[in-house]
Amino acid sequence: MKKCSLWVGSAMLGVMAFQPAFAEKGLTAELGQTSGSEMVYRLGMQFDFGKPIWTSDSGSVQLEGYWDAGITRWGGENATSASITPVFQLRFGQGAGPIPFIEAGIGAAVFSETEFKEAGRDLGSAFQFEDLIGAGLRFDSGSQTGIRLYHYSNAGLKQPNQGINKVALYYRMAI
Repeated sequence: MKKCSLWVGSAMLGVMAFQPAFAEKGLTAELGQTSGSEMVYRLGMQFDFGKPIWTSDSGSVQLEGYWDAGITRWGGENATSASITPVFQLRFGQGAGPIPFIEAGIGAAVFSETEFKEAGRDLGSAFQFEDLIGAGLRFDSGSQTGIRLYHYSNAGLKQPNQGINKVALYYRMAI
């Protein structure tokens, strides 16, 4: 656990050190459930890439990106993970009112435990890839709410590689 805490602290400091290069986007609170019915709690920070990656000719569809750094507590498993993921978000619409979006990303996570006894899963290694897809609404204030599906796996780097999934609802407050 000490190693994980040290890594988490170092990663968060690293993200903060690069903060001037990115526009802050928000703070996220997330509540979810694993494929083994365990509760999952996550706090995160997001940093915009700085400018849109692509905009349609009409301006109504826009591809943006941001870094998502977070700490997840895995309920009954007595485990914690830290992750950082580049996320790409495709927004549909502009102007006033809620704007729908879809998003996806692949990043890296480090887990304090590799055996999830309650869920009957063995991750095989502390290092995992974090894959996510999601959908939600962005409001005029810049805040967002949505749902995400996550999959964690070490991509066969070490056996066993059972991985674990979670689904989560989140709220992101713009800062």
